[in-house]
Amino acid sequence: MTTIYHPEYPVDRLAMVALRAKLGSAKGRIDGPGARKSFDEIMGDVPAATGVTYEAARIGGVSGWWCRPNDAMAGAAILYFHGGGYVVGTAQAYRHLVGQVTARASVAAFVPDFRLGPEHPFPAAVQDAKAAYEGLLAAGLTNIALVGDSAGGGLALVLLSWAAAKARTSSSSAPRGASVMSPSTDLTLSGASMLTRAEADPLSTPASLAALAALYLQSHDPRDPLASPLYGDLAGLPPVRIDVGEDDVLLDDSVRYGEQFERAGGTCQLHTWQGMVHVFPSNVAQLKAAKEALDDIGDFLKIQLRAEPAAIAD
Repeated sequence: MTTIYHPEYPVDRLAMVALRAKLGSAKGRIDGPGARKSFDEIMGDVPAATGVTYEAARIGGVSGWWCRPNDAMAGAAILYFHGGGYVVGTAQAYRHLVGQVTARASVAAFVPDFRLGPEHPFPAAVQDAKAAYEGLLAAGLTNIALVGDSAGGGLALVLLSWAAAKARTSSSSAPRGASVMSPSTDLTLSGASMLTRAEADPLSTPASLAALAALYLQSHDPRDPLASPLYGDLAGLPPVRIDVGEDDVLLDDSVRYGEQFERAGGTCQLHTWQGMVHVFPSNVAQLKAAKEALDDIGDFLKIQLRAEPAAIAD
């Protein structure tokens, strides 16, 4: 695993003070369906990217939004899974963050509105992720990268393992790679950072994450690889990039996944950002680090989608 540590920019320190104060009123309160409106309002603050258009659509039977940059690469697509602990979040609220990614990668992205718990518990989100992926393939878009944040980052990594395994035994195409921000990879919530970063994290708490996980899993085993990609088969997967803030209770979800990925023989870049918080690239209007991370993610996706597809090991 290649680990890159990004020191905090001095210009971001004052911005982080204001951001922490803003998020502080919501700390621990995103813990169930009642937080859906406030969560969408937080994500609605992300500015729209220049040169990106948005279109409601349905792929593989799953509703969502297309985010299309003016210079979109032909025949390629990003499948982006939104965060929210599998309980909150919508494709519409996320479209501007996704637009920031697509503008930099020069690739159109589809954001599915996968079903949420507790109304639709595990494995509904996974089923919808598979359906959206297969819908893109059926539409002739076989050059696909997976992107996501938080729970959506975990879902992207679940799909990465599933799609790569399917490609080994069929004519299906595997994703070209995945880029995830602050991914939730372990719904047992056993990472040490759940405690060591509990005070530093201005938004999430172990209790709120446990509440969301319980609503999604509804007593299902959290170690199921379709719920927690940390426990899945990581052998023979395409390259993965992970970006995570140092002050995030999910920090160790990224670190441990990257370590497991390396042990399985894969290529993984782990980018840890000093002073940054959960899914900090969404604060692109306030943080220099957010802009830099999004620029680098765009470059990573361009490289993966323009490369020749790698052979899938048996």
